[in-house]
Amino acid sequence: MTLGEFLLVGVLAVPAVGAVLVAATPRDRAARLVGTAVAALTLVGAVLLVLGDHGWSGYGAAPAVQPWHRLDLPWVPGLDLRFHLGVDGISWPLVVLTALLTLLCCGYTLRRVPDGGSGRALVALLLVVEVGILGTFLALDLVLFFAFFEVVLLPMYAIIAGWGGADRRRAARKFALYTLFGSVLLLVGVYVVVAAAGTADILALTGGAGLSRGTQLAAFTLLGLAFAVKAPLWPLHSWLPDAHTQAPTVGSVILAGVLLKMGTYGLIRVAVGVAPEGARWAAPVLGVLAVAAILIGSLVCLAQDELKRLIAYSSVGHMGFVLLGVATLTTTGIQAALIGNIAHGVITGLLFFLAGAVKDRTHTGALAELSGLRETAPRLAGLLGFAAVASLGLPGLAGFWGEAFAVFAAVGRGGPFWTTLAVLAAVGGALTAAYFLRLLRQVTHGRPSPAVGRLTPGLAGAELTAWAPLVLLALAVGLAPTLVLGLATGPVDALVGVLR
Repeated sequence: MTLGEFLLVGVLAVPAVGAVLVAATPRDRAARLVGTAVAALTLVGAVLLVLGDHGWSGYGAAPAVQPWHRLDLPWVPGLDLRFHLGVDGISWPLVVLTALLTLLCCGYTLRRVPDGGSGRALVALLLVVEVGILGTFLALDLVLFFAFFEVVLLPMYAIIAGWGGADRRRAARKFALYTLFGSVLLLVGVYVVVAAAGTADILALTGGAGLSRGTQLAAFTLLGLAFAVKAPLWPLHSWLPDAHTQAPTVGSVILAGVLLKMGTYGLIRVAVGVAPEGARWAAPVLGVLAVAAILIGSLVCLAQDELKRLIAYSSVGHMGFVLLGVATLTTTGIQAALIGNIAHGVITGLLFFLAGAVKDRTHTGALAELSGLRETAPRLAGLLGFAAVASLGLPGLAGFWGEAFAVFAAVGRGGPFWTTLAVLAAVGGALTAAYFLRLLRQVTHGRPSPAVGRLTPGLAGAELTAWAPLVLLALAVGLAPTLVLGLATGPVDALVGVLR
């Protein structure tokens, strides 16, 4: 077994075995320590996947999916299904982000376990969720992709229902029902493709693999709807605010940071890659839906009066920029979607960590009851301000590139239709700035409310340890976007090449 094959197996096997070890460890705090160590080892393996030959020397001639490392073993020989894994410049940043956020969430439980159950069970479930998400990003077989896609459902349902807020069970049921609906569509879409092509190999399928136009239109419709539910993209987003608001802090971070990216990654890698004719046919509709998500998400945020719910609805708008980039079907647009995914995961993960800290301290998320935070907890207020301006797209921070590139890609498509969409998306970006500045004015300025007045200025070491990597990443990606886009140039050029 080569080093690359060993790492591909390791990043899935370590958290899977670690979840069993955590569940079997009798003492709760010891189990949380074991889980954190397992998550750290997984992150090391995920980072090391970048080693090796990246193989992109002739972009025009290279296949659209050319993994750096690849593992291809028989899985169900009778059905010609294979345990086929691989990683390239499109999937690797998401793999690292998943491993990092899981580590930060496991480490965060060392300070405080939310009410509802044992910390041991929570950490074990987080590791199972990590296996499902990582497997989704690494799978190069459609059936295997579907299997990993489904692994996430039950443990995330349990996290929301077991450790969430007062209305957690209703939110968990809503999350499960919407996700199951998307899963049914995904299963049917996978069947349509595999039955028509005779293979589930994503490498062979990328570019259409001889699929008829009708098959590609049907497949893209089914797959696009399935991924739209998971992302979630407007108007299939209504499970998101409830799930985010009721989930515990670590659940919200994983949901916003990486679970939503399963949908947008699937849209790029599977829906667009496997059914390019369907993507070209649906591109105008995707563009309209993207701009609608940006504008509606921003307007709803302007009317929100609850902290976590506002951040949850902001994800609808940010995912709209990702979808707009994909809809252009251009190199710049796909790059915008990729860096928008990473930036959203880093910044919104930080926002939910901070929102959880505010809510834990004040026991309320109502914006009207959180005024004056900078007077009593200036460090917490400063970090919240940093995360907010990063999310609104301030140049020099990570959130800027995805929004700017998506608008630029729409303008680059040319014509009155795409130019209009670009202008409307830019208006949505201005509204994003408006609702985040409104948030900061209400929460950090003014006279301290009774709930905020009793806070102390200090921050716990576990909090700083969990938040610091996200602050540094938001700065690093904002100043050097090539950290995300450099390795993705070849795969994106090849993917766009099969769309022409």
